[in-house]
Amino acid sequence: MKRILNVVGARPNFMKIAPIHRAMVKFHSELEPILVHTGQHYDDRMSKLFFEDLRLPEPDIYLGVGSGSHAEQTAKIMLAFEKVVLDVRPDLVVVVGDVNSTVACSLVAAKLWVPVAHVEAGLRSFDRRMPEEINRLITDALSDYLFTTEKSGNENLMREGIPATKIYYVGNVMIDSLIFYLEQAKKSNILEALHLQPQQFALVTLHRPSNVDEPENFGKILDAFEEIQKDIPIVFPVHPRTEKNLNHFGLKERVAGIPNLRLIPPIGYLDFMQLMQNSKFVMTDSGGIQEETTYLQIPCLTIRENTERPVTIELGTNELVGTDTEKMVQCARRILEGRWKKGVVPELWDGHTAERIVKILRGE
Repeated sequence: MKRILNVVGARPNFMKIAPIHRAMVKFHSELEPILVHTGQHYDDRMSKLFFEDLRLPEPDIYLGVGSGSHAEQTAKIMLAFEKVVLDVRPDLVVVVGDVNSTVACSLVAAKLWVPVAHVEAGLRSFDRRMPEEINRLITDALSDYLFTTEKSGNENLMREGIPATKIYYVGNVMIDSLIFYLEQAKKSNILEALHLQPQQFALVTLHRPSNVDEPENFGKILDAFEEIQKDIPIVFPVHPRTEKNLNHFGLKERVAGIPNLRLIPPIGYLDFMQLMQNSKFVMTDSGGIQEETTYLQIPCLTIRENTERPVTIELGTNELVGTDTEKMVQCARRILEGRWKKGVVPELWDGHTAERIVKILRGE
């Protein structure tokens, strides 16, 4: 029996671990998956909703570390997770994505000589000002199994000196979740609740510090929204960090005065998926949403200067717009005029990535 700790910490991790955990449970005579939630995202609206929607079991172990600076949060996770590893004695630790929980648990496992599997390995923005980029580099350097979502990941890892024998191009677990829950999401009544018609609105997500912690950048993004909403209503589920800064920068009144910019509280995965697949286009600074829109072939404007997921631009429906107000408005108008690239679904984004990962971990 191989005992495996599956680690989650922040909301994007839940969609990535759900199909892996589900695939492992099928081999209960060989694998003992144990779900560890570090508590890095502790807001009920951001975590509990997603656990319920994804039908993930209650975590076997909850560390409850909460928020803090990057150093403080990483240190708290390491202290708590070390006790878990020493107590449980796992044969493997599986980490996903690029959050502080990912790097903290990898460090602990590696120092205790427990093999690490990193799902979503090799993604690079080449921008070390992004905390996630540091987390990705360190986690990949420590991992024994590196599961990649796109060919650029393999190339990046080999350029960094990772042996090819550790690298496995398996596809994208985010797409596993998307495909698995797509029909269920269609039962969501979010469109009716918000009085929305399919293809008659744009959807926004915004949470990155470089966008919402910087008043100048936040202002330029709102300038763009102000123009775009004249052509199409914008629905904006507001992340707690974004909501805090709207208040902090005195932008609440300005936003309230933009008639077709509609702020709503955070929503669950299924409701969000229903909004996304019925939107005309999406504006986001999220990594995973770039991938989901590429699979669904929905136009995506990424409000960042770079992306660690270049396949979404090369093959998919994504385009970088940064915080350039004019570029955002021009791209939105191109979409509304029907002049946007169609995109294709990347290889192995087929809903079976988790099965391929578990097959490799079982030694097949």
